[in-house]
Amino acid sequence: MITDKSVFQRMKARLIFTAPTLFIFTTVVLVPFVYGIFLTFTNWDGIATDYSFVKLDNYVTVWNDADFWTSFRLTLKYVLFSVLLVNIVAFSLAYVLTRRTKSKWYRTGFFLPNLVGGIVLGFIWQFVFNHILVGGGKLLGIPLLESSWLAHPGRAMWALIIVTVWQYAGYMMVIYISGLMNVPKDVMEAAQIDGAVGWKSMRHVVLPLMVPAFSVCIFLSLQRAFLVYEVNLSLTSGGPFKSTELVSMYIYNKAFLARDYGVGQAEAFVLFIMVALITLLQVYFTKKMEVES
Repeated sequence: MITDKSVFQRMKARLIFTAPTLFIFTTVVLVPFVYGIFLTFTNWDGIATDYSFVKLDNYVTVWNDADFWTSFRLTLKYVLFSVLLVNIVAFSLAYVLTRRTKSKWYRTGFFLPNLVGGIVLGFIWQFVFNHILVGGGKLLGIPLLESSWLAHPGRAMWALIIVTVWQYAGYMMVIYISGLMNVPKDVMEAAQIDGAVGWKSMRHVVLPLMVPAFSVCIFLSLQRAFLVYEVNLSLTSGGPFKSTELVSMYIYNKAFLARDYGVGQAEAFVLFIMVALITLLQVYFTKKMEVES
């Protein structure tokens, strides 16, 4: 029989363990998020102590802001190619490394770029694109590398994508390695007995069983790609001619440099809604593709 005292003791124990986490989550995440939504209905400039309510005017401004939607389209292009290439490179590295008996040092080496901060990473690759590749291109007579990609509107976006792949592929590789190591050996042996070897084994056995890992990696790479800012700032600063000004940088500039915080918050909330919808759809469809081993 459960007494009131035992129920109270259990509730007390739960509060002791969960209260600090709930407090931190509420003060650091929930309250700022709700307050940010509130500011989307004001004309606050981020500095003044007073402001007035403008109802839905900020959202109308966002809808009519051609520059915002241009940056969002650039972001979609960046997200598409970076997510695709990050996961292809990460899975390829994981597949190769799981076939080696001594690959710990390789795994560590591929994972290390993820530990480099975005600002530092951008400056490192600025030097690579502006000096090392340009010098090598001129020395070897390669026209594609004789001028810096960061100064070319058509190539700067690809430079940003390359840096993103270099940074995140190692992190996603670790997740794919875990997924590959959890593929049941008896299933692989049964597939080999039935004649599924090489590409057939990969297509009909390994890839279906790796869907949970794909779901996690695609979700993480989508989230990071949509919200990228540090690398964008330090590598290209949105240039040349705003050809790499992604939506996070545009929102920051609108809120803090143009001092139009209400509109900037409205744009951030619109971005949050769109990213949430895209990631939820991604998780929904990848979950439907999962199979049991």
